[in-house]
Amino acid sequence: MKLVQTLKKNILAEWRGIDHGILYSALLLMFFGLSLTFAAGPVVAERRNYEWSYFVYKHLMFMPIGILGLLITALLPVKWARRLSFLVCIGATLGMMAVLVFGTRFQGAARWINIAGVSLQPSEFAKPAFAVVVAWLLARGKLMRKSHGNLWAWGVYIITIGLLYLQPDFGMILTVTAIFGMELFLSGLSLKLIVPLAVAGASLIPAAYFLLEHVRHRIDIFLHPTTENAYQVRQSMETLKTAGWFGKGPGEGVVKYTLPDAHTDFIMAVSAEEFGFILSSVIVVTFMYIVFKGMKLIRQNNNYFVQLAVGGLITQIAAQAIVNLSSTLNLIPTKGMTLPLISYGGSSLVSMTFAFGLILALTKRQTFSRGLE
Repeated sequence: MKLVQTLKKNILAEWRGIDHGILYSALLLMFFGLSLTFAAGPVVAERRNYEWSYFVYKHLMFMPIGILGLLITALLPVKWARRLSFLVCIGATLGMMAVLVFGTRFQGAARWINIAGVSLQPSEFAKPAFAVVVAWLLARGKLMRKSHGNLWAWGVYIITIGLLYLQPDFGMILTVTAIFGMELFLSGLSLKLIVPLAVAGASLIPAAYFLLEHVRHRIDIFLHPTTENAYQVRQSMETLKTAGWFGKGPGEGVVKYTLPDAHTDFIMAVSAEEFGFILSSVIVVTFMYIVFKGMKLIRQNNNYFVQLAVGGLITQIAAQAIVNLSSTLNLIPTKGMTLPLISYGGSSLVSMTFAFGLILALTKRQTFSRGLE
């Protein structure tokens, strides 16, 4: 009985310490995602000869898993959140290796593996775990100079992007590189090294254009939007122009009947058409709030490892949101990158709730202390 009371007390203390603004923002985005999946999912499912409820059912199946994972992760002490990240990073790396041998190939890419009838994308889980693991290694390299943490961090980065290149998944490479670059910047990397690294990162784009056919195809569509292949982008832009303040109403949109990726890449086009500019703006503002609140928590926290890890996790969320929204607006070439917590995708949803859980776990008020934790 005493053990139960102590456990309840500890859980209550952890709950009080988490940032409820970010927690409720994440839950709000998940609610928007469920609503939009109900709007676009049945149409896309019927077009692909599935049962009309296929995507809705799967989203409903993964959503409780994601929420439970978010809450459990958020209540973990910093030390256990870090250890869990190491385990997930190892598992995701092994999963990405297995994908190359046993994975399901779709549109020329091998990114998914079927486990017990469920299709999973290991690289989605690699991103948040990578952010925490690399932050820990960089922190060790800074605070414990003989640990060679920086070299280990570079090794983890090279292995991760190497496996992503073999899939191939250029968008994921850019996301992981953005996370790594932000953590290097926060760790105090010299400008003499930042500039060459930025140039090397920028050179990935022309390299990918010549080396990866699907990247070249998407860039060509972006550069020539009037071609037949740019149909999805044109439809998305027309929808955004005519959406209005309040949209046509739930279920009244028509763009989902013509966009093959209405439930994933172009989910915001569906949002704008059916719910209008106001609701779509609420989604964008919610992402902005999460990013700025995360930055504020970093400034308030004196734990060096936490600063790096949360900086990397916030960068992941911001990068994915910016890429997805920019693709919808035709500001950049389309990239199969989900809008965090909103686009359909089991692996994306669960891994992103894990990322939010890590942010909440690492920024609890009782972690505002110096050191590695």
